[in-house]
Amino acid sequence: MKALGIYGSPRAEGNSDILLDRVLEGARSGGAAIDRLYLRDMVFSPCTECGGCDETGRCIIDDAMQGVYTRLLEPEIVFLASPVFFYGLTAQAKAMVDRCQALWRRRMLTKSREERRSFDGGTGYLVMTAAAEGQQVYECGELTAKYFFYSLDKAYGGGLFARAEAKGEILETPGELERAFRFGKDAVRQMSRH
Repeated sequence: MKALGIYGSPRAEGNSDILLDRVLEGARSGGAAIDRLYLRDMVFSPCTECGGCDETGRCIIDDAMQGVYTRLLEPEIVFLASPVFFYGLTAQAKAMVDRCQALWRRRMLTKSREERRSFDGGTGYLVMTAAAEGQQVYECGELTAKYFFYSLDKAYGGGLFARAEAKGEILETPGELERAFRFGKDAVRQMSRH
């Protein structure tokens, strides 16, 4: 079984990175092979809404995203991590999500309406950190992530949300780190049951 961790923060070694590292450690302990994708290290265009994917389900923009599509579709489990930026995902994460319009089109082209009610590609999970308190701070990012996972033909398995502001602050809350480890391990366990 494969699991991909997508690091959506522009800041290296921040709280969402730390939590995702722990999630992936948990997934590895459950038997998953781990892959990591750091969006901050990639250069790619945002979606230009050119319509180039409408008939084929393939993006025609030739940049770093071309190598990412297979990495998104291949694993049974995908974890997307992002700090909350203005009640949503970071620009890096949102640009990647938008470029998955091609995969959304592909799913529409290859599966009937009835077939689209199920997800054959595995499960996606969201990991978010925020400085603000309250569940509503995660709602916009979660809705975006949910439909991103749908474009990958993956069910949405839920989110891990934690409060942390200063860089590395999450390290001061060992309970959150343990919760993240269990979150990753449980995701593998759930996938093994299918």
